[in-house]
Amino acid sequence: MPRPVPWIPTVLYGAVLAGGLYYAVIGPGPDARTAGFAVLLCALAALDGRGWRVPVGAVFALRAALLCAVAALDVSGLSRVLFVLVPFLGFFAFGPGVGVALGAGCVVLLAGTFTLWVPGWALRAEYISDLLMFTLGVVLALAMASVAVREQRARGQLEGTLAEVAQLSAARERNRLAREIHDSLGHHLTAIGIQLEKAEAFAALDPTSSAQAVSHARWSANRALDEVRTSVRTLGPEAESEPVALSRALADLVHHLDGGARRISLDVSGTERRPLLVLYRAAQEGLTNACRHSGASEIGVTVRYDETGARLCVMDNGGGLGGAAEGFGLTGLRERVRLAEGTVDVSSSERGTVLAVGVPW
Repeated sequence: MPRPVPWIPTVLYGAVLAGGLYYAVIGPGPDARTAGFAVLLCALAALDGRGWRVPVGAVFALRAALLCAVAALDVSGLSRVLFVLVPFLGFFAFGPGVGVALGAGCVVLLAGTFTLWVPGWALRAEYISDLLMFTLGVVLALAMASVAVREQRARGQLEGTLAEVAQLSAARERNRLAREIHDSLGHHLTAIGIQLEKAEAFAALDPTSSAQAVSHARWSANRALDEVRTSVRTLGPEAESEPVALSRALADLVHHLDGGARRISLDVSGTERRPLLVLYRAAQEGLTNACRHSGASEIGVTVRYDETGARLCVMDNGGGLGGAAEGFGLTGLRERVRLAEGTVDVSSSERGTVLAVGVPW
């Protein structure tokens, strides 16, 4: 387990080294023991300062041996504090259970050392204080290790969650752009094809109608280009690309699709409170399916506004869906309406298909 707080051992080594050298200078004076003490502390700092490609247990055992050697060479007695690193580092290396066991062992070892080398230590306040402070240090070290591990795990979980959120956001944006391309560009390409077929059919019989069909195809091409530019320019919330008024947008849509072998009517009633892009896209999807797949000769679009919301219906007298599965367009429309907290209903039979979409204000 990687240590989340690698700087703590280095800080303790530095503090003990400074204290030990200071004690040697003002006390008995520096000697070979002081030099060995300083060298071993530097070795401990180097051991913790890099990663080793050896078993964790071997590194831990070497560190414990160096700590014992430092304590043996330290004439000031300050190096005892370094033994709180044994349970602290053992917690990260082997887990909390081993860390707690090592902490208890260090406390027992210190008490045993006092018993062997300091007769009557249990009656001397300074040694009782040292043992209590060391025990408190072990407890605090284990608590700090536990907190650090939990914080590290929480950070890892947060990073994973943020990565998932980023992936979901990217997927949602891709789906939104796919719906925009299908609903806008796909519809207009269908309209262009219908109007060009009309122009070809009426080229010799009715040049005026043929020219009108070409004009409508040109309008659809320009509209498609405008919507593609808008999507590329904004890449923002759908509200930014909503039509100014649904009724007017639907009137343009029906006008440039009407004619030829099919008739399309539009009936709007009530008062529109705000533009509703979702109903405009629903109308595009319904008209595209009716013109492309149903073979209908009559298509009706109705919009009803009331106090609670708006409802759009696209009805045709074609042959119905024939049991075919819903395509990407209807699936995307259901998702779009769901986000608007609305409802979608599709009913189909041999007498025609009805697409009904309702959204609240």
